[in-house]
Formats: sequence, structure tokens, C-alpha cells
Amino acid sequence: MKGPVTALVRRYAGRLRYPRLLLLTALLFGFDLFVPDVIPLADEILLGLGTVLLASLRKRRAQTGGAEAP
Repeated sequence: MKGPVTALVRRYAGRLRYPRLLLLTALLFGFDLFVPDVIPLADEILLGLGTVLLASLRKRRAQTGGAEAP
């Protein structure tokens, strides 16, 4: 039996345009938080912003009815 959190995450990911790319970026962001780097917090901020950007991209809605463009 799947938990309610898993169902919620799958439903949210189903509406995204690039769900695997979001997962990869989020995993890379989590890994990057624990690895020391030369410029502190610079890459964490960029990866965090990239993850938020990918999370905000939704699938495009299908056009319904209406006239087609020439």
C-alpha cells in the first residue's frame, strides 16, 4: 500500500513538464548542500533557483475547439 505522501508527490509530478529533470536537480541540490565548495552558498542558491524554476513549469493545456491558425 502506498502512503498518502507518495500519492501526493506522484500527482504533483504528473502535472509537470519535466518531472525527471526536476528530480535530478533536486537530488543534485541535496548532495551539493553537504559537499564543501570554494564560494560558499553560490552554487546552492543557483541550484535552488533552478529547482524552483523546474517545479513551476507545468504541462501545456491542449487547445479546445476554436478555429485553427492558417
